Amino acid sequence: MNSESFTVHLPSDGAMRADKYIANLGLFSRSQIARRAVKVRGASGEEIKLSRRLLNGEDITVEWEDAPAADIEPEAMELDILYEDDDCLVINKAQGIVVHPALGNNHGTLVQGLLHRYASLSDTFDGDRVRPGIVHRLDKDTSGLIIAAKHPRALECLSKEFYNRQVKKTYLAITRGLPPEPAGEILSPIGRDPADRKKFRTDTRNAKDALTRYRIISHTSTHALLQVRILTGRTHQIRVHLKSLHAPVLGDLLYNKKDPSLPDASLMLHAWKLSILLPSGRKMGFCAEIPKRFFEAGKVLGLRF
Repeated sequence: MNSESFTVHLPSDGAMRADKYIANLGLFSRSQIARRAVKVRGASGEEIKLSRRLLNGEDITVEWEDAPAADIEPEAMELDILYEDDDCLVINKAQGIVVHPALGNNHGTLVQGLLHRYASLSDTFDGDRVRPGIVHRLDKDTSGLIIAAKHPRALECLSKEFYNRQVKKTYLAITRGLPPEPAGEILSPIGRDPADRKKFRTDTRNAKDALTRYRIISHTSTHALLQVRILTGRTHQIRVHLKSLHAPVLGDLLYNKKDPSLPDASLMLHAWKLSILLPSGRKMGFCAEIPKRFFEAGKVLGLRF
């Protein structure tokens, strides 16, 4: 059972049925609510009928079951595999690919590509067809390195590396605006935005610690190319932290508006390098080729690589 808690935001004098409010948030469609056994609970844990009208400022928790495994089918997909052994594989994920099936994304995910390539992968993970072997995630529009396990022991080993913050993850980002210093550290807790479940922010309750380090590689008066290292792995961490410095990632339309210099730019964030101790005991580093979109944007903006 999955759950998510947030505060209801409606006009001060407004009210809305719970099922309609959930659908408006984009959590589920009205038809999915029954199929996924969605429940709503109040601040004290009491179950709220889906027909009940929610009030502005009310604290609720939404609970739901994972999508049925039968709904998740293997799909042929071209995978850019940079490394593979008996325990794991390292993939250069293309921009636009969702890592695993989730709300509204039951097709074209990286997991479904893995299930197609490795027919026994789901059975190896006790029939899990939602996240088999997935150690960590990248946002849909973030390209670059992601590592996946082939069996439970490898998953445990790799997950422990991430949990203990032993993995070195380095990203490239092009920003609209410049950070205040040529290099710096951002230590600001991150939590879900109570007004918009799709977004995260640094000044909200229930935020978790987050640490990001950056260095400017090249810049103009309006844009910068950054090398960014994250020491924690919060959702949207780089995007939220750079926005907090008034230097949002170029092409990030969730946290910023279109840039007139490059109005068609997609998200300029790439998981570039990864250093990790593999289950075999080997310490290895990997590097994903810088995407073409970075060079194209850099040429327009006058950034040097």
